[in-house]
Amino acid sequence: MIKRIGILTSGGDSPGMNAAIRAVTRVGINSGLEVFGIYNGYKGMVEGYIEPLTKESVSDIVNRGGTILGSARLPEFKDEDVRKKAVKQLQKRGIEAVVVIGGDGSYRGALELTHMGINCIGLPGTIDNDITCTDYTIGFQTALETIVDAVDKLKDTSNSHHRCSIVEVMGNRCGDLALWSGIATGAEIIVTSETGFDEQEILDRLRDLDLIRKKKHAIIVISEKITDVHQLAKKISLNTGFSGRATVLGHIQRGGSPCPFDRMLASQMGEKAVDLLMQGIGGQCVSIRENVVQAFPIEKALCMPAESRKPLTNLFERLG
Repeated sequence: MIKRIGILTSGGDSPGMNAAIRAVTRVGINSGLEVFGIYNGYKGMVEGYIEPLTKESVSDIVNRGGTILGSARLPEFKDEDVRKKAVKQLQKRGIEAVVVIGGDGSYRGALELTHMGINCIGLPGTIDNDITCTDYTIGFQTALETIVDAVDKLKDTSNSHHRCSIVEVMGNRCGDLALWSGIATGAEIIVTSETGFDEQEILDRLRDLDLIRKKKHAIIVISEKITDVHQLAKKISLNTGFSGRATVLGHIQRGGSPCPFDRMLASQMGEKAVDLLMQGIGGQCVSIRENVVQAFPIEKALCMPAESRKPLTNLFERLG
């Protein structure tokens, strides 16, 4: 039986991370464990920024966005000598296992620590929904609702000024935020790395919407890092009947109070993580598939090909 576990958040923050921290801490303590917070991700682990957590220290955080433990990126964690420093810091405090909340980069660190004798369980904390082994990641639903709210408001003003609003959202390696929000808001065009980007096709489509279908406005939802949306807006103004306007939502998508779904998902996953560690299991990540919370080997999760978004893409096309 293990006696002490740590918990950290790594990479980009996502709404619901605090709910996961709370669940791991309270389930752990109620199971007879001592729980330690590792601040600022793997960087804090290497530097020894580690403090005990209590039920009181995680009180009233379930509804807070961000992460009370802080987050930082540490590319040097790929170096075995750096990881040895981290393991030494954990061993000095008697910490035998760690829950790691983050994306695929965080999972790689968790897997390496498991190989070095520190059992780790990964929780999928990322708004992009780009962890293939789980249907949903912690924070995706909240980010989606933030985007939908913003696009709905842009649609009102676009309709008043015969505009085409181009809305850039996060998730360049995974188009779920763009695809889901585009369908939910009735966007005329959705562009992701999976759909591909054809500028001429977009301009032709907008001319058809303006001249043939007499649309008063148009919405384009596009994943980040595909094209310069401000330049695209200028070309739309010059080559179609719409006035192009670009809006980059940026980090506003990461913030805000997590929605009930993300709070519940994080709590369920946090409980599962503690149960796995108490069974002496490491090198696994927690996922939810077909509404069942389950464990999945990190090694396999990192090698899984991205699941096809074809069903949702087909739905969008049939709704057009």
